[in-house]
Amino acid sequence: MICYNRLAEIYDQLIYEDIDYNNIGNFIMNQMEQLDINKKKYLDLACGTGNLTASIGENFNSVYGLDLSQDMLCKAEDKLRDNKLNHKLFCMDITDFYINDKVDLVTSCLDSTNYIIEEKKLINYFKCVYNVLNEKGIFVFDINSEYKLKEILGNNTYTYDEEDVFYVWENEIENECINMYLTFFIKNGQVYERFDEEHLERIYSVNMMESILKSCGFDIIKIRDNYSENKVTETTERIVFVVKKR
Repeated sequence: MICYNRLAEIYDQLIYEDIDYNNIGNFIMNQMEQLDINKKKYLDLACGTGNLTASIGENFNSVYGLDLSQDMLCKAEDKLRDNKLNHKLFCMDITDFYINDKVDLVTSCLDSTNYIIEEKKLINYFKCVYNVLNEKGIFVFDINSEYKLKEILGNNTYTYDEEDVFYVWENEIENECINMYLTFFIKNGQVYERFDEEHLERIYSVNMMESILKSCGFDIIKIRDNYSENKVTETTERIVFVVKKR
């Protein structure tokens, strides 16, 4: 699977059209307030170019970001430095990570968890999060719902066409996973340069997530629809979990 390498160059341009980082950040900070959690140290998993890391990180004394893509981390470094945040970034796999510190909040947003295909690795991911959290610390993450992956993305093809970016996005469902093949054409002067990305996400049910989280030592605080206080419905596309270290 090839993903988030050259895409780092245009990621923010594409993602800002669909993602409201202020809404996500406000929702997460409200959970911190409601649960009376310290706001000293924060870890953002699969932090990408650091948009959410910077937004939430301004509320904390220390900020950590972790991602598997060095290209993404380079973009994140610039943002966190520009925002004058006390931060450290790590190039690591979220299913097998360790940092020599304890934090009050861990986030993993924008369906990063769906990229974990094997159940064994999903369990290890949750255990790593549990180990890095302070007592009573919270973990907020989301998944693309079964409805979104099967009914919206499904076996469909999408295109995006702007002045300097064009891409084709082809999807294929196989064995409870969705394969996504993206071909990009990026304008460079008078020509367009092509590169390809492959992404693979697994379809997870809420019941399976709840069961594994509880077995790893988490209490489920709430499960919500797309960073709102609305309950999950049959047509929810992004399911948000707020869990607490027991």
